[in-house]
Amino acid sequence: MTSLSHYYTSFLAISALALLIGSCQSGQENDPLIAEGKRLAEQHCGSCHLVPAPELLDKESWTKHVLPAMASNLGLEVYPDGLYYAGPKAAISFDNWQKLIAYYQTLAPETLKPANKPEPIVDNWAMFSLEKPQPDTTKTAMTTLVVMDTIGHQLYTSDALRSDVTRWNEHLKPTLFRQFNSAAVDAQFFRDNTGKERSLFTTLGTMQAADIARGELVSLSMSGTSGMDSSTVAKQLPRPLKSLPVDVNKDGLADWVVCGFGHTTGGLYWMKQQPNHQFAKQPIKEVPGASQAVAGDFNSDGWPDLMVLFAHADEGIWLFLNDKKGGFTERNLLRFPSVYGSTSFQLVDFNNDGRLDILYTCGDNSDYSKVLKPYHGLYIYLNQGNFAYKQAYFYPINGCTKAIATDFDKDGDLDIVTIAFFADFKSNSAEEFLFFEQQKPLQFHPHAVPVSAYGRWICMDVNDIDHDGDSDIVLGNFAKTFIIQEGLKPTWDMHLPFVVLKNKTR
Repeated sequence: MTSLSHYYTSFLAISALALLIGSCQSGQENDPLIAEGKRLAEQHCGSCHLVPAPELLDKESWTKHVLPAMASNLGLEVYPDGLYYAGPKAAISFDNWQKLIAYYQTLAPETLKPANKPEPIVDNWAMFSLEKPQPDTTKTAMTTLVVMDTIGHQLYTSDALRSDVTRWNEHLKPTLFRQFNSAAVDAQFFRDNTGKERSLFTTLGTMQAADIARGELVSLSMSGTSGMDSSTVAKQLPRPLKSLPVDVNKDGLADWVVCGFGHTTGGLYWMKQQPNHQFAKQPIKEVPGASQAVAGDFNSDGWPDLMVLFAHADEGIWLFLNDKKGGFTERNLLRFPSVYGSTSFQLVDFNNDGRLDILYTCGDNSDYSKVLKPYHGLYIYLNQGNFAYKQAYFYPINGCTKAIATDFDKDGDLDIVTIAFFADFKSNSAEEFLFFEQQKPLQFHPHAVPVSAYGRWICMDVNDIDHDGDSDIVLGNFAKTFIIQEGLKPTWDMHLPFVVLKNKTR
């Protein structure tokens, strides 16, 4: 019975979809069936996230990857041959699902055209010079963290294969600092109430896209070499990516806010410090995708608020205003289609009007649509006041992972550096690291600094590593896996854990 119903449904699927697409291709958007498919997409997809337009992906990505993945969320059974069965508990009928598919398959392009570069790229070192440690050829570099400790003036890295933290001295000689249960992805350095330096390392738990809650927050003393003076702030966190100190309730006890990216479950959490100095986890928003947070008094009421990037399903930047009662009220500031793959943001004042603007990147390309996307890249949204933001700049960068703005050349305006873990390594590997020199307000001159042979950059930190008054850059190399371009063979160094770009500006 099951087998007969399966083949009958499969036959109906092929017939119905062929008829729908054939009848729609001539009129396209004006065809009533396409209009109905669009309405169904808004109804069923828009209940979870911003509805992506068909032209954001090619036909094959929609029909073979994205829509089959989404079908199961609506209760549809997806067979190995790419056909569907809508059971009695499905949220959408079989016929309506075919209309929704027809909407995307009819209007999507065969392939996505590459974006036009608004400014030509110059290949040079700009004001940077390269320094690198001696690579250990017995180890594959899987760096998950590079961070400069501006209190103790040390450089730290972590590695996914070894789940350790390594301390590097001024000559880039390594010392094992701490062994963790999983790789560290974030570190915060601070002084405790006695004036001694401590750190809080956030460990991911697992690199797998799975609901495995093994992430931890570990506080360490930074004195000595072993990091043995430690305490665990939290365990069993859902793939946390970022932690930051915030005294949410202004009780004088340092709390932590944690971004738990998770997978199908996750959330933004307040680790509330109790009078006995233990921490209680309190959810702020329990949805997956929390990846980065910034604290600040955004409404000038004297209480700490949060601005948070969510980078899964319902992608965007949300503002959480402190309600002064141990909670937050939330409002959306920017929302992006679910295929963007949001990766980072930074709050900086680009136009010197006293209001913080948003520097944003998107480019995560390890999900269902592993094609180069012309809308991946670097964005600037200017603050219009009253928590409204308007796009003022875009530069396309395939697979853009992170951007950091600071005045690298000391000329009084903000420049930008970017990394792209999912760059077009086949034809434009130089876009893996770019330096944007601002020459006029919001006019940038991009430099492709030639470092693509030394690694594949997944993480970056910017600070003054040599204490000479300008900003240097550290790039972390995640050399293996996550290859999405067919036939691509790595041409980068597989063993070098990081490189340092020393700023030569005086």
